[in-house]
Amino acid sequence: MEPQLKPVPTGNGPFRGWPEAVDTTVGTDSSKVLRNTYWLLALSMLPTIAGAYVGMSMNFAGVFKASPIMAPLLMFGAMFGMLFVVSALRNSSWGVLGVFGFTFVSGVMLAPMLQYAAGLRNGGQLVAIAGGMTAAVFLVMATIATVSKRDFSFMGKFLFIGLVLLIIASVANIFFQVPAFQIAISAIAVFIFSLYLLYDVSAIVRGGQTNYIMATLALFLDIFNIFVNLLNLLLMFSGQRD
Repeated sequence: MEPQLKPVPTGNGPFRGWPEAVDTTVGTDSSKVLRNTYWLLALSMLPTIAGAYVGMSMNFAGVFKASPIMAPLLMFGAMFGMLFVVSALRNSSWGVLGVFGFTFVSGVMLAPMLQYAAGLRNGGQLVAIAGGMTAAVFLVMATIATVSKRDFSFMGKFLFIGLVLLIIASVANIFFQVPAFQIAISAIAVFIFSLYLLYDVSAIVRGGQTNYIMATLALFLDIFNIFVNLLNLLLMFSGQRD
């Protein structure tokens, strides 16, 4: 499984601790930020699908098979670097292109898992189930964050600690490749990023995040990691070979 990525969730900035990014075209109207975020998030799925198609066409799974350690680490480094690029461009229209570039690379990273699923008798069904479950989690968490009057910002530090431990465990398992450990990592990742969805949407609704580019990036990472880990669990438990 690919190492998990997420902007640091303490404070209000894109990489929390940096100066806060305020999109001057949106201002501090949380409803406009949320609407623009959802639009950009929906559009970002197109380059994700394109990236997955390109990755499968280029047999990116073969690269991971040939270099099971270096390939994931290099892709992790590339995606982490692109997080900083998007953050640097967050207050300009180039930031939108940066988001599309990041989601395209994320789609390429999905290719090995999708190629593996394609080789299973019920692989397409499992991908669809993982997608449906991810959509359901997003709908539930976004609804709670939008309707509830509670402030979920208190979750930030706890989620960040869990995220750091998850990243360490994911990187370690790239070297050790322990199936039982992988199952535990994926299950915990689904839980952590589901709560991150609640935290990130709540931050937008309550005005804690005023930059829709960084808000989109945060929500995309939540959804991406939930989907990847749900699919990983389904493939391990329900995958049927021909």
